[in-house]
Amino acid sequence: MAREVSLRAADVRAWLREHLTGEFAPLVGAGGPGREHEQLELRAKWERELGAAGWIGLGWPAPYGRGASIAEQVVFFEEYARAGGPGRLSHIGEYLLAPTLIAHGTEAQRRRFLPPIARAEELWCQGYSEPGAGSDLAGVRTRAELSGDRWRITGQKVWTSLAHAADWCFVLARTDPAATRKSGLSYLLVPMRQPGVEVRPIMQLTGTSEFNEVFFDGASTDADLVVGAPGDGWRVATRTLSYERGVATLGQQLGFARELDAVVAAARANGSFDDPVVADRIAEAWAGLQGLRHHALRALSATEPDPVGASVAKLLWAGWHQRLGELAMDVGGAASTVAEAAPYELTDAQRLFLFTRADTIYGGSDEIQRNIVADRILGRTPRGTR
Repeated sequence: MAREVSLRAADVRAWLREHLTGEFAPLVGAGGPGREHEQLELRAKWERELGAAGWIGLGWPAPYGRGASIAEQVVFFEEYARAGGPGRLSHIGEYLLAPTLIAHGTEAQRRRFLPPIARAEELWCQGYSEPGAGSDLAGVRTRAELSGDRWRITGQKVWTSLAHAADWCFVLARTDPAATRKSGLSYLLVPMRQPGVEVRPIMQLTGTSEFNEVFFDGASTDADLVVGAPGDGWRVATRTLSYERGVATLGQQLGFARELDAVVAAARANGSFDDPVVADRIAEAWAGLQGLRHHALRALSATEPDPVGASVAKLLWAGWHQRLGELAMDVGGAASTVAEAAPYELTDAQRLFLFTRADTIYGGSDEIQRNIVADRILGRTPRGTR
């Protein structure tokens, strides 16, 4: 018999309606891609509100979390998106690091880090990409040396989302200088607020800075804050990446649906919806969004993380979202290419178009995702059947 879903949409909806009011009312619709600069302090307080109510760590297994089923998690994320819940500041810790610690960490690491993540008392960022080693993650050159009971870290990371707000960073570093590529890497947990860590914001096309460069110049962390064995970082890091496109993507897709609705409303308002070409592109966007949802649900039904399915999901949504940004600008016509008036803030359509230029690059470029699919699927195809 199927497990009964005990987390009801009506309960989630009621909680959000009750709490996204008062001091948190300005957060409705705030944050998210291209808008991560908005209301940072209030959003951090909102995260603690979510944690106090038990909404963080829903899918973590007992005793670390509530052990919610996929269906229950879908209920929460979809209702959160429908309510206009703000962009999440704790998602890197909750959805990337926490499952990694549960799968590969020591019990001491789980006891130390999972409760503060669940309470939103400590925020995390991801120290993977580097100049010259972005999507080619195996080429990282940041190094860490064990000196007594401390790892000493030297190197540079780039495109580090929310590093300016993070308390901790999980860092992929080379701990065996004689090893190359995937060998000799370790997965370290590094405090951000210490001497030897410098964060420099990167200005984006949208004029905002949610990405950062992070420089480690002799920064340190405890010897026991390596996840998995030293030198086994590649296996742990790729497991983290498999969690990146999990159940939260369904909430992301509801955000996409709101963006599509706005494009449709603009097309109806200015009459461009009557253009058969525009109408056809809108219909194609709607059909593509349904495909994204069905692929996500199928991937989430798997019992183990599927790197190929995750890569396909990234390829599907990145291209779809980028085309939606182009459609938004085309619907707006020539007027969409200029700022409306001082202080020359971007419109939602302009921000959508500019930020989505990066969708096919960040989180693993399209080229790398296609390589993963080819290697994992075509590489196993019997000779003569390709």
